[in-house]
Amino acid sequence: MNEKEKKITILIIAGITSFITPFMTSSLNIALPTIEKEFLINPITLGWVQTSYLLSTVIFLVPFGKIADIYGKKNKIFFCGLIVYTLSSVFIALSTNSTSLIFFRFLQGGGAAMIFSTNVAILTSSFPKNERGKILGINTAFVYTGLSIGPFIGGFLTEKLGWRSIFYINSFLGLITAILFTKFKKNEVETKMQIKTHKFDIIGTLIYSLSLTLFMYGTSTGEGIKLFLILLATAGIIVFVLFENKKQNPILEINLFRNNPVFLFSNISALINYSATSAVGFLFSLYLQYIKGLKPSKAGLVLISQPVIMAIFSPVSGKISDKIEPRIISSIGMGITFISLVMMFFINSNSSLNFILSSLIILGFGLSFFASPNTNAVMSSVKTKFYSQASSILSTMRMVGQMMSMAVVMFVLSIKMGKTNITPEYYHLFLSSLKMLFMIFALMCFFGIFTSLKRGNIHQ
Repeated sequence: MNEKEKKITILIIAGITSFITPFMTSSLNIALPTIEKEFLINPITLGWVQTSYLLSTVIFLVPFGKIADIYGKKNKIFFCGLIVYTLSSVFIALSTNSTSLIFFRFLQGGGAAMIFSTNVAILTSSFPKNERGKILGINTAFVYTGLSIGPFIGGFLTEKLGWRSIFYINSFLGLITAILFTKFKKNEVETKMQIKTHKFDIIGTLIYSLSLTLFMYGTSTGEGIKLFLILLATAGIIVFVLFENKKQNPILEINLFRNNPVFLFSNISALINYSATSAVGFLFSLYLQYIKGLKPSKAGLVLISQPVIMAIFSPVSGKISDKIEPRIISSIGMGITFISLVMMFFINSNSSLNFILSSLIILGFGLSFFASPNTNAVMSSVKTKFYSQASSILSTMRMVGQMMSMAVVMFVLSIKMGKTNITPEYYHLFLSSLKMLFMIFALMCFFGIFTSLKRGNIHQ
């Protein structure tokens, strides 16, 4: 395999793995009301169908990124992730109750973590710096293509073949990618970090994982223990940071954030952006099918508008960020995102589909001009030996952001609706929850404009 063929193969493999997970997530968003009816579960439990996956991904991302950097096992971790993701997709499709569904979603998140912690690192290390923005933009386009066709395909599959078919398709794509990767990795020789004293930080990993789990459970449990668990989780995160700061070989390289404002503020901006936008698809899926009475396939067509714009313009913004400072492009994207969320605040039961489409299209523009330049800034701000760590940290910010977004949703829904189902007599409570959520998300994005501008420059 010559150099050109190798690059194309890497780009295809990274692209497919960047496609299948958002495709699964956006497809599943459309299928959630059907799952709710089949298993007779309330909105909070339904939220855990998505949250269990996100929580697992967040827990395992940083550890697997660290292992890849220490032992030089990016390819093996990536391949194992494909296998775990593929098998768990099959088991999800075979689930007979909500408990097994949520458990296998958690397992699927672990496989996704192994993929996310290594795929961008493998991709970045295979292309020169002057092509990085373009390549990352193309890879981001795969992400948004998955998001684009997910609602439509998911809606069609849910109506015609049932929601389980979504996961059968995911397992098929995972299998194809695994086969393709076995051919590629025969030509690759990995090297580990030249630091023989590096050891895996088990204690730090346990503190980190337990804190995140307590936080997520605290946002969705009963009123009595909610605040206690959230405070305990917050204390755990503080202990984790202090502990990692003193460790010689931490699970999370705190030094990557020190004296590197580009890396620090780019990751903070990513966390804010994903926290403010990731639950939008979940909320609109429920709104369009319950409040507007649309079938899954028609709701999917409406939701397509956002990621289609993202798929089209992400490569453009990535290429622009090779020439113009990413902080400028990303900050513009954050500002456009803020405007779209303000528009969504005014949505009610009488809102026209044109207004909903407009707000989603503007959101698509904002996210496309934020994500690719922001990724370019992160990966260009660290040395080659830290690519896996940088990739896993950025992926962690993205997944923590998605998890936080769902945490905010479940928190507001638990306050406003409790454990009541979304039925006509409670539609007013759901709409009131939407208003509060979009107001919170808009304020978060407004703050994110300033963290994005704060990061500094990467071009000399």
